[in-house]
Amino acid sequence: MLPSSALNRTLKIQKHLLMWYQKNARTLRWRNTKNPYRILLSEVMLQQTQVNRVQLKYPEFLRQFPNFASLAQARTADVIRTWSGMGYNNRALRLQQIAKCVIAEYGGRLPRNVETLQQLPGIGRYTANAIACFAFGIQTATVDINVWRVLSRLFPQRTQSADMWKLAEQMLPKRKAYDWNQALMELGGTICTAANPHCIKCPLKRYCPSAFLLMKKKPVERKAHTIIPNRIYRGRIIAALRRIAHHRSIETNRMAKMIKPDFSSRQKKWLDALLNGLLRDGLIHIHSRSKKIYISLPR
Repeated sequence: MLPSSALNRTLKIQKHLLMWYQKNARTLRWRNTKNPYRILLSEVMLQQTQVNRVQLKYPEFLRQFPNFASLAQARTADVIRTWSGMGYNNRALRLQQIAKCVIAEYGGRLPRNVETLQQLPGIGRYTANAIACFAFGIQTATVDINVWRVLSRLFPQRTQSADMWKLAEQMLPKRKAYDWNQALMELGGTICTAANPHCIKCPLKRYCPSAFLLMKKKPVERKAHTIIPNRIYRGRIIAALRRIAHHRSIETNRMAKMIKPDFSSRQKKWLDALLNGLLRDGLIHIHSRSKKIYISLPR
């Protein structure tokens, strides 16, 4: 139970943020549906991809795989191809794994219970709560990176993980959990951003002890470097395989030259580790022919 002064502040924050959201909410495709499959798809897509890119890919993916059944029955290679442009291709595999699980164990219907949702492949606390709230109307808090940022700036003394979820639950209005959670994410995504927050436009600036302080910080200069992370090379391999016709494969050394023009035999261990990682994640198929190693998308 919050003290009276804190409760009063909370009520004012709720009122002003909900009023702001009603007037300023972006029109996003997944906000116009309560379909559990579509909500799940949007949440997985948004995990590591910008909203504008998801806006474009979301309807394309739905046209190809409109429901759990079509996604579960699809060729994995087709799912990966359709995911093109989104990055972090493991998410495409995880979506298909979830679809297969929902079809096999839950009669084609996504569970409503938060605890049960978390038992599905790759669904964590945030995604489970988001689905429960946005698809099933359950009155529950959600804490993604945007919500975390907003709440940590409103309440800078509450920074620990358990505290943040507890705080989010305390801040939750008695009704309108959907609008409240969306409003927090909207504020974090458009106004209370990680870099250069627009405090002057924030509807909560009068209640935020961090307001305007963040705007005074000088940007940190980052030294340029030429080291390319392995995840970039992983993405290049999958992108190259997408361009190859169905059921076709490519020799590994040729692939290596495509993704890294200066590749040499001295880097074979690096290439093997890269390919073994993709194989372990289920993103590629490897086979040998005429003493050469070939790779393709999963069959």
